[in-house]
Amino acid sequence: MTTALLLIDVQRNMLEPPEPVPAAPLVRPVLESLLDRARAHGTLVVHVQNDGPAGEIDEPHTQPWELVFTPIDGEHVVNKTEGNAFAGTTLAGVLDKVGVDRVVVAGMQSNYCVEQTSRGALEHGLAVVLVSDGHATYDEIMPAAELSTAVEAELARAGVIVLPSAAITFE
Repeated sequence: MTTALLLIDVQRNMLEPPEPVPAAPLVRPVLESLLDRARAHGTLVVHVQNDGPAGEIDEPHTQPWELVFTPIDGEHVVNKTEGNAFAGTTLAGVLDKVGVDRVVVAGMQSNYCVEQTSRGALEHGLAVVLVSDGHATYDEIMPAAELSTAVEAELARAGVIVLPSAAITFE
């Protein structure tokens, strides 16, 4: 299998003050470790970056919109304006060009872009692995951790493999 790591919306507004996701201190090192391991194995890395409207926290070219981890040569940045990173972007083309058939998904927010992009990857015919300790969200109708767990259960029913970061391999 040819694998790609998709880092969804790993942007300053999600992981740094003033209002990071509650699990930011836990999830950030997991994301960094996944990125380091993917890079060490020569795995394709795609940074997906949300472009919000003018005046929003993720307005393009503002400090909160910036990626937390700087892409290196050979990595791709795909900008999106919808929850599903496959909708209206170049993501499918980037993955298809190198024959990716499996994506490892991590990032923000569990119940929005992570969930929708995972479903988009399934619709694109890809095997999808969601990193259980590598995604997070904000408190809403229930505490953030419960929302993330509920998303994992829904995605698992849809065919996504849910694994902790320690079980993720890049080949």
